[in-house]
Amino acid sequence: MSQTVIENPVINSPFTEPPRHFRFTDEGITDEIIEERRSSSYFIPIARPKKKGKQLAFNTDWTQDRIEENRFVNRVRERVRQWRLGGYIGTTATTRHLLEYWCNEQRERKLFFCQIEALETAIYITEVAGKYGDAWIENTLREANDSSNPGLPRMAFKMATGSGKTVVMAMLIAWHALNKLANPQDARFTDTFLMIAPGITIRDRLRVLLPNDSENYYRQRDIVSPELLERLQQAKILITNFHAFQLREKISAGKLTKSILADGNISAFTETPDEMVRRVLRELGNKKNIIVINDEAHHCYRRKPDGNDEKLVGDERREAEKREEEARVWISGIEAVKAKIGIKAIYDLSATPFFLRGSGWPEATLFPWVVSDFSLIDAIEAGIVKVPRVPVADDSMQGEQPTYRDLWLRIREDLPKKGRGTEAVGGEPKLPKELQGALLSLYGNYEKYHRLWEQNAEARAKGMTPPVFIVVCNNTNVSKLVFDYIAGWDKQIGKRTIVQAGALPLFRNDDGHGGWLHRPKTILVDSEQLESGEGMSDDFKKIAAREIEEFKAEYRARFPGRDAEDLTDEDLLREVMNTVGKSGRLGEQVKCVVSVSMLTEGWDANTVTHVLGVRAFGTQLLCEQVVGRALRRMSYAVNAEGLFNAEYAEVYGVPFSFIPTSGSTADPKPGPIPTRVRALDERMACEIMFPRLVGYRYDLPDERLNVRFTKDSMLALSTADIPTKVDNAPIVGETSVHTLDDLKRRRPNEVAFLLAKLTLEKYFRQDGETRTDRPSTHRFDADVKTWLFPQLLVIAKRWLDECVTLKDNTFPQLLLLIEFAHDAADRIYKAIVGAEAGSPTLKPILRPYDTVGSTRYVDFDTIRSVYPTRVDRCHISHVVADTGSWEQKVAQALEDMDEVLRYVKNHSLGFTIPYTIRGEEHQYTPDFIVVLKNGDDEKHPLNLIVEVTGEKKKDKEAKVSTARTLWIPAVNNHGGFGHWAFIEITDPWDAQNTIRRFLASAAAAPQPVDDMSHMTYTSPHERLA
Repeated sequence: MSQTVIENPVINSPFTEPPRHFRFTDEGITDEIIEERRSSSYFIPIARPKKKGKQLAFNTDWTQDRIEENRFVNRVRERVRQWRLGGYIGTTATTRHLLEYWCNEQRERKLFFCQIEALETAIYITEVAGKYGDAWIENTLREANDSSNPGLPRMAFKMATGSGKTVVMAMLIAWHALNKLANPQDARFTDTFLMIAPGITIRDRLRVLLPNDSENYYRQRDIVSPELLERLQQAKILITNFHAFQLREKISAGKLTKSILADGNISAFTETPDEMVRRVLRELGNKKNIIVINDEAHHCYRRKPDGNDEKLVGDERREAEKREEEARVWISGIEAVKAKIGIKAIYDLSATPFFLRGSGWPEATLFPWVVSDFSLIDAIEAGIVKVPRVPVADDSMQGEQPTYRDLWLRIREDLPKKGRGTEAVGGEPKLPKELQGALLSLYGNYEKYHRLWEQNAEARAKGMTPPVFIVVCNNTNVSKLVFDYIAGWDKQIGKRTIVQAGALPLFRNDDGHGGWLHRPKTILVDSEQLESGEGMSDDFKKIAAREIEEFKAEYRARFPGRDAEDLTDEDLLREVMNTVGKSGRLGEQVKCVVSVSMLTEGWDANTVTHVLGVRAFGTQLLCEQVVGRALRRMSYAVNAEGLFNAEYAEVYGVPFSFIPTSGSTADPKPGPIPTRVRALDERMACEIMFPRLVGYRYDLPDERLNVRFTKDSMLALSTADIPTKVDNAPIVGETSVHTLDDLKRRRPNEVAFLLAKLTLEKYFRQDGETRTDRPSTHRFDADVKTWLFPQLLVIAKRWLDECVTLKDNTFPQLLLLIEFAHDAADRIYKAIVGAEAGSPTLKPILRPYDTVGSTRYVDFDTIRSVYPTRVDRCHISHVVADTGSWEQKVAQALEDMDEVLRYVKNHSLGFTIPYTIRGEEHQYTPDFIVVLKNGDDEKHPLNLIVEVTGEKKKDKEAKVSTARTLWIPAVNNHGGFGHWAFIEITDPWDAQNTIRRFLASAAAAPQPVDDMSHMTYTSPHERLA
């Protein structure tokens, strides 16, 4: 069969629902693109052949007859999609706010669609489904759990490695906790969470879920606004690894003593489940009915009581027994927690939520409580992860697969059989030729990646560490053999020990003079032992003794005054392993990792580019778990099409059946390195604070309305906006003319009546609020100040006479069209506001719980152009540019002005001005906030909003008009936020003169400061033009 090879598999945006996918046929994947989302599906588990002795090769073809549709997931997905399109009805106000925040297209750090969909699914099932006839979802979940986890309310999200499961956990916590804090009586939510990880690495990395952690995801990934983050501090979040559920010995005693006293019962020397729960959950106090979140949840299951497992022998049997025991400890711990304090819900996250071998279920059976699915192939088509590139052909022509694809089957008989717990191999490392060839071939490709890293001086200056090559071996002796071959080995010559050079130059640990380097480039780790928190085996300590001493020496050099002996060997190696690819950390210069058994899920260095498997692979599930360690992207910059450019991971020795891809024929190109933009503590003197508004209200002292029409009140009706005459003609025959004469025949008073009514309903309500929706029918609203209608009708008629321009073939009745009517009502209202300037008529509606924003919360990464700021002028480290030079030039001009006390570029600051256009509510983000000296009044500086204006657009006029006539007067009339003004700068190269003329005119003008908002300046160059 000829294999389809796809040049570039990235065909979807990571930020929207996938609209297309590659088609599968009975022969596998094709390069044909289907214009719809791929259905959720999974491999049908197939019984393994019963044969003793040698492992059989498994079928690696992903063909149509082996795929089963996830009907439950697909039905839930469609219901969630319809709910999304319908506008998220049926949720709490807090949930709606979070959904709008997460889906905001103006976010600097956009969330992936798969992350939002996972939350949408949880929200729909929890808050909405029961109200709209979808109780079957909860019933199906209950049945699934009763068959597998009796009494446990589990709900699983299948998300590919690298698609952001930790972000989803943060979103789940924010959703539950903020709802509970807003409404403590709502029993659907809780503010207490237990996070369970499979090992120490993930446990430590999940600290980003603690709102008070310096690197918390709520701020770094913009999960909630800074003000809501302060409320989130009230949540109780406990993070542990499942090993904590192991019942501990309370009193040390001999094995025989315990056996005699127990007499077949539970030993009195061992904790009871209740005592274990009290120990593990001590920090949660008396909290009840908590949320449990399982990370890498495929490790947590209850063995099927009547399951029939295939007979396993040797290492496979021992591995299966170990997995089953770990799963038992994990799920028994959760059951004990539920029995003791109650569990409201359990959320499982995993890239591979399948039953494992030894579970009693057919291996790779999907957990039946999975509710959403974003698979690895979905993630690859969206560019969210690297593309695993596997051998598809070679010139050996030996066997059905390329040599370096099913490598293990060719070399297993020639490798040491002894594993952990035996004497290590020594002497010159002698590898099977196929393994040696695989290492040399893959290393040759690695050199290309390394060369590009060396040539990228800018990236290295920003802390980009070298690419990483990983080797996954099956036991300690094989890993030592491979490690010695790669990094070097000791040779005894007489009484001297001479270090022999490793075979791969970039990975050599020898110094070239018969000794060892002080900073190893290749490390040997046993990640399973490190993750459990238990001590390393003596055999492994012998192998790694030199490595441990070298890193202790480096630790002393990096941290003078700290005693490296206080660190256990396990702590030290764990720190090295977990900081591979991290600038400034112990593992930053490591280029090659040789691992005994699997590298754990928490090991997620995004600099991994090459993977070599030297072990057995029984299923695609195991393949995906190994390859997953190399799939995290390095660059998240989108290209001109709004897609991620493909990044690749080169994979040998893992018989992974996926998207065969040739990739680019050119050398791989590194993506742009992001710049961290943040508020700096040492610049707190430059902090700028600002009010946060959701709208405006009109406060009339005597409810006598005045009006002052300005140029902002004008409206021109043109056939450019809507044609009033259309000629319809066939190819042959009579032409018909379509007009709006019926509309034209409506009485002019209808127009004035509608405009007065809309203005009243939107802005003059008895509750003091504003409404910006667009009703399709005109029914009178009883909740308005009806007594103002006569005045508004007179004003509307004046506006029609004085402010409306009718261009060719237009007429006033066009204002009966809803979009034009809302534009007109907004202009009328602003003219009323303008007439009341200087008096306390317009007031701001401030955000509840979120009234004041500040520069102190800014902290994000960007790949856009940046301009470093002056330490005495700006609280934020950089100005982020939206154009090639305008923002940079304005920032430079502001920093050179003595009148400027401080300034900030309004990027990810959270400062917006609410405005409406065509009846729809929007948020306007001005360019800068500048704090200026206000004459001799040092205590009351002027806060100037600066807009750098380019091409004039209709929405820009609405934004600027709202800023001048609504936002500025409202905030100044409030009295608690200082003096504010607004200015447009049309020529950045004349910004200083423009601002100085503004200040001079304001000082000379008799009106109060807030009236300065009506001033606009243009440069001499523009006036001459």
